[in-house]
Amino acid sequence: MDATPTSELTSTPGQHVVEPLQDEGGGHSTSRRPDPLIGIHLCGSTALVWRTADVRAAREAGVVGSLVGALPRQPRQNGRLGRPLQLGQEELRLLLEKQASGDDIESSAPNSEGEVQQAQTECYEEEQRSSFEAQSILALEERKSALLRAMGGAKQGGGTSQPDGGVSGRLEVLDQSFVFPRSAVAVQLRTARAGLSHCSDERTLLSAAQPGSSQRAPRSESRFQVFRDLRQRGYYITSAGKFGGDFLVYPGDPLRFHAHFIAVCVALDEQLPLVDVLAVARLGSNVKKTVLLCSPGGPAAPVHYTSLQWSGMV
Repeated sequence: MDATPTSELTSTPGQHVVEPLQDEGGGHSTSRRPDPLIGIHLCGSTALVWRTADVRAAREAGVVGSLVGALPRQPRQNGRLGRPLQLGQEELRLLLEKQASGDDIESSAPNSEGEVQQAQTECYEEEQRSSFEAQSILALEERKSALLRAMGGAKQGGGTSQPDGGVSGRLEVLDQSFVFPRSAVAVQLRTARAGLSHCSDERTLLSAAQPGSSQRAPRSESRFQVFRDLRQRGYYITSAGKFGGDFLVYPGDPLRFHAHFIAVCVALDEQLPLVDVLAVARLGSNVKKTVLLCSPGGPAAPVHYTSLQWSGMV
């Protein structure tokens, strides 16, 4: 087993390393399009992202999360899941830090809460009008089908035969006289958008009680420092609970790449039993991944990485 301490992430031959984007002059690119504001809903201690646009924006920001909702057409299976997107504590903190930086609000966004509410009201009224017109057409077609079935049954039952002209005449009268009442319109309840109408004071009060806003444990703080440092290097991170680590580190989107590293967060002065080091290194070798011992140096200090690779028994 080889242990390689490094201050920069390395990779074995054939592995892909993500480098920061650079401009044509050789320096790091600083001009970028502002990131959209992502709506995050808190359900107890769980952070959820409901809207499709917010899920896409989180993905573009490098936050993977995990889908925990059922698909509307296949609710009785858990092989493929849908919205909402559940965020981990480190992913939630990273998004909150980016949104608190002031660089994430689009310039085309409304300038006041009144404009936001007015736009939402106009959109809701337009949806109601469209829904009423569509349901009116469906109700008329259903009434016509019922009329044709009733007249066809009367003919088969030995009643007086009705000429085709009479059927068309009744359908024309139905077209002219049919009125669909607005009280019969089916209305969709917007449960997924609950909480979006809070005013600024209410949002401030709710944000004070959100998970992670109180004094954080040193363990969670070190995990977040490692998570943030890996994201700044361009890597994608997911949970590594089933691999015995803290994070799985991907060189790109997890839908396209396999994980290259298993990150284990340890303190610089923490003493690890040799058996535990051998176990995690052996596990990483079995799943064809490199184990990284990630040790944050402090709030402003860099994160130190030590790679472990199993090279055989001596």
